[in-house]
Amino acid sequence: MNKEQKIDRMKELINILSEASYAYYAKDEEIISNYEYDRFYDELESLEKECDMVLAGSPTAKVGFEAVDELPKEKHAAPMLSLGKTKEREELKSFLGTQTGLLSWKLDGLTVVLTYENGELLKAVTRGNGEVGEVVTNNARFFKNIPLKISFEGRLVIRGEAVIGYRDFANINAKITDPALQYKNPRNLCSGSVRQLNNQITAERHVRFYAFSLVEAEGLEDKNSRKEQMEFLRNQGFEVVEYKEVTADSILEQVEYFAEKIATYDIPSDGLVLIFDDIAYGKSLGRTAKFPRDAIAFKWADEIRETTLKEIEWSPSRTGLINPVAIFEPVELEGTTVSRASVHNISVMRSLKLGIGDKITVYKANMIIPQIADNLTGSNNVEIPCTCPVCGEKTEIQALNDVQTLYCVNPECPVKKIKALTLFVSRDALNMEGLSEATLEKFVAEGFIRDYKDLFCLERYREQIVQMEGFGEKSYENLIASVETARTTTLPRLIYALGIGNIGVAMAKVVCKHFDYDLEAMRNASEEEVSQIEGVGDVIAGTFCSYFRDTLKMQSLDELLTELTLEKPEAGADADKLKGKTFVVTGSVNHFNGRSELKEIIENMGGKVAGSVSAKTECLINNDTASSSSKNKKAKELNIPILSEEAFMDKYGV
Repeated sequence: MNKEQKIDRMKELINILSEASYAYYAKDEEIISNYEYDRFYDELESLEKECDMVLAGSPTAKVGFEAVDELPKEKHAAPMLSLGKTKEREELKSFLGTQTGLLSWKLDGLTVVLTYENGELLKAVTRGNGEVGEVVTNNARFFKNIPLKISFEGRLVIRGEAVIGYRDFANINAKITDPALQYKNPRNLCSGSVRQLNNQITAERHVRFYAFSLVEAEGLEDKNSRKEQMEFLRNQGFEVVEYKEVTADSILEQVEYFAEKIATYDIPSDGLVLIFDDIAYGKSLGRTAKFPRDAIAFKWADEIRETTLKEIEWSPSRTGLINPVAIFEPVELEGTTVSRASVHNISVMRSLKLGIGDKITVYKANMIIPQIADNLTGSNNVEIPCTCPVCGEKTEIQALNDVQTLYCVNPECPVKKIKALTLFVSRDALNMEGLSEATLEKFVAEGFIRDYKDLFCLERYREQIVQMEGFGEKSYENLIASVETARTTTLPRLIYALGIGNIGVAMAKVVCKHFDYDLEAMRNASEEEVSQIEGVGDVIAGTFCSYFRDTLKMQSLDELLTELTLEKPEAGADADKLKGKTFVVTGSVNHFNGRSELKEIIENMGGKVAGSVSAKTECLINNDTASSSSKNKKAKELNIPILSEEAFMDKYGV
């Protein structure tokens, strides 16, 4: 294999080993045998030595999480200029002339400059204002795809774009229960993920880095081809932005290639970049006061259609947020029929001066999301509803960071109630089978359910329920049995079920464990205290504490608690017995119901269970203490004890 093929194989092995480790430790499943895992691990380790390179995510090298108090600023060695722009394809042809160029994606993320010395990442700095950026080295180490070690040992400086893909963006937003707190676009999420103080957040958000420019490579100054530079970076293990080599004869065809691909491209892009391949020629052209002359940005010429605004639909959500949605005469855009577009909030609606009957122009942002481009009439006659379109009660305009949004303030609003109840009975919450959203709508409409507590009092309405369409004696009995089972639950399930903004299943567990499953302590906690919990931060702490300061919500919670029995994990005298100690478990177990049970016992005794052996490991638990597995090898190299189950249980009193 050549070096490029070896790097591709390394990436493949990292994916295989990562998936296997996740299945093994998180799901207690074995998707490949220990023999296969060790074989793949050894192959990866061998390739890393051959290529003198370690890629991000490699199980052979893990970087520990840490937080910083602030992001220091740093001046760039040379200003990072913006590019001149065009929307005309023919202008790209004219710009290129007789030269050869590289045409690539213009990715829509956060530009970052990486510096390597002696083969290791020295620092990472954001573009900032082009003159001064923020040092984000602490976070860049957790970009999903940058190499942690490269074979080139001279000073290397490269520029690239940190991005979050649309799929990861959607998955992250899906975990945020309050629509008002969801991220607006991948670029903003990426910027916030890279420019914050806890690198664990960066790691969790799947930030990727795509190199697009080699700034400096000590000893390689004779390379006069952008294409050669890109291939050099690729051979060092970097993912480079997709590009095509073009001439004036081929550029229009390649622009069309990118135009077709963007509809399904997962990485946000707002256009293309054309740069001369001949570096010396490009530099000889100099620069204007604002732009370099060796490159130009191509912005997609949005397909814009004129139509007529028919109405503004006000769409309520579980949190009370009421979103304005523009309904207009259907038009064809980018091959599909479009008749509606979100207006996001009142501030955007007012800035567009929307009015019913106005002539508006619409387009698809990045050729995907329908948006209003302009209002040709500007009658500004849309009335903001004073009452909720569902419950008819009062609405209220609220402002956050100068953005105005409309809320229904009625806690009894059916939409809010039904959406909240749907979450409450869901599988990861109280897990009440037989209560679909449609059934909840019927029960709310009939007056059976007004609050969470009423879910546990449905036997009052037995006669009415058994006569409802889709119900009968058997369905009713199953429903009541499910309700009775749900009476005994855990505090993390309850906290998640309450629908507190940004508190998902995992976060509920983290917060409850921090407060030792003491609900009263959680109620009385300050924002400062909550924000100190690992992975929480100021925004989540704010919404969490605001919930427990709401008098009506607390009254509802108190009433609900009379119907529930909360089971608390038994702390016992051994709660801190393994505090500060980290263990690794591998192989089959004999005394426990799978590795997951052993892991839970260790954690309940204050210890931690990691997926790989490191210098911080207390001991490796493996019944096959004499095996030549990769974990055993690593433990022996680091002088980490390898204990059988029995030896572990005897030594630590488990």
